[in-house]
Amino acid sequence: MGAAVADDGFDFRPGAQIPLQGGGGQTAATNALASAAYRDGKPDEILKANNEHYESAVKKGKLSLFEPNFGEAFCRAVEARMLGASRKPLIQAFGADPQTVVEHCLAASRLRKERDRKLRLIMLVCGLLFLPGLLLWLGMFQIRKTLAGSGGKRASWAGTALLVGIGIGVAVLMFRLPLTGFWGLYLRAMILAPVAGWFLASRLCEAAAADMRARWDGLLGGVSVGAKIPEAVPGNPDEKSREDLRQQLAKLTAEGRSNSVFYAGPKGILGMGTRWGSWQLAEDLAPKTEGIDIHPFRSWDVIRAIHDQLRMLERGPLHTGGFPPPSITHWIVTPVGEGAKEVSRPTGQDVDTFLIKQHEITRICNEQQFGAGNRHYLGVQWPLWDGQLVITMMVTVTVLYKTLRIDVTAHSLGPVHGLFTTKSARKTTEVAKAVRFWETTERTHALVDASEVVRLAVRAPFSWYPPLLDFLGGKLVLPEPFGVRHVWAGSMWRHRFMADDAMRTATPVLRAVHAAAMRVLDENGVDTERFVNRSMIVSGMVQDPSPRKADAYDV
Repeated sequence: MGAAVADDGFDFRPGAQIPLQGGGGQTAATNALASAAYRDGKPDEILKANNEHYESAVKKGKLSLFEPNFGEAFCRAVEARMLGASRKPLIQAFGADPQTVVEHCLAASRLRKERDRKLRLIMLVCGLLFLPGLLLWLGMFQIRKTLAGSGGKRASWAGTALLVGIGIGVAVLMFRLPLTGFWGLYLRAMILAPVAGWFLASRLCEAAAADMRARWDGLLGGVSVGAKIPEAVPGNPDEKSREDLRQQLAKLTAEGRSNSVFYAGPKGILGMGTRWGSWQLAEDLAPKTEGIDIHPFRSWDVIRAIHDQLRMLERGPLHTGGFPPPSITHWIVTPVGEGAKEVSRPTGQDVDTFLIKQHEITRICNEQQFGAGNRHYLGVQWPLWDGQLVITMMVTVTVLYKTLRIDVTAHSLGPVHGLFTTKSARKTTEVAKAVRFWETTERTHALVDASEVVRLAVRAPFSWYPPLLDFLGGKLVLPEPFGVRHVWAGSMWRHRFMADDAMRTATPVLRAVHAAAMRVLDENGVDTERFVNRSMIVSGMVQDPSPRKADAYDV
């Protein structure tokens, strides 16, 4: 059975959705990422969020006047990558809700389209009908932008002086034109109409920018900001585009619930972060009573007992808080190269809506422990700090010849980069007071300056076909394999309490795993003395867990 059959078996019916396990309250990371859809500024700013393993890139276009801003480039890249008809598989966004991020991108794009429709009307009346004058003004702005982009304040001042000088020259010539009658009036209107259009456009763009910034700050401030996307709600069966978009959003959520993950060497498990700690317990299986063989059991029996024991982590003898309810999942881990640019999820009869079925999980746990193939891991996960910290402990059990081995590894994913958590700030200039010249005051600038109004007005006629704008102005290139959470995750080791939470998790989880394993061994007639001694040694080692790059072997 192919991927299309496995992935299209959803019941895309409208109605209430069941929330993900452990998803309550995980809004900080989601809102921070969603706020990028409403941001302004240069698209190059996103390069600040590049980390050790994942780097975004900005591809330059043909004309800087058509360059997108941060929010426009982000929305375009995320929508194309996550909703495209032939998109590649996505990495799960643990601690965040990727559908919410995409919905805000769609909502922001909708607001921009509404603004652009009005700008197109202004461009038609004040620009296209007076095209020579419009081209003259746009040429001056392009020269100014090119000089400003060449670097240095001197070049920027030169571009501004050139624009002002040409403007004054044109204004003077308007009163000494050699033509009269209709053509004289047209030439004068040709100069004035684009200026009037700019004035109207500036008011429109200022109001739109204020709305965008209110949504940006609202998401980061905890205010409920809804993403209105009526184009994803079909009103009748004939609205195929709306139905397709709704199905793509539902498919996005379903893929986020997949129990298939990927191990990319030094990058760790994609979406869960790198491995910072590893503890192993390995001893020979010997009968408890001499002359009596041990009762046969399989790796799955041990894993199932560990699973049940891990569910008890939220219960303790003291009422002191402790662990919140964890998310416990049986993961099928697929190895991929460190430099892999895409991943491929398992398909076939053993996969149902991105979920590997239980019988296949059991088979992999018992049989695929050596050589090629996927591996089974039991994971216990806590999204903490409102989704900004994801702690994952992975357990795998292997039996080779007479040796039973239990591996417990610790993975962590830090908060989203600080770039996404910064609120908007209006541009201000410190100026001297008119009378008390020895004192200064701050002057607040408009949200949208003259160059930004021109940029938006120029892009508006082409916004109906985004690929053309990508060619003219450039675009954002997302890092692969892509997932909205892990590619922009920062280091949590620089945060004292987050680091403490990660390291404190190791000891109770490790001991719960060992206790469950010992119980299974004892019930099946295995001599547990050596296992107990080894467990005590490992428990002593985990008393002081030392974080390190456990995935980067020094060889």
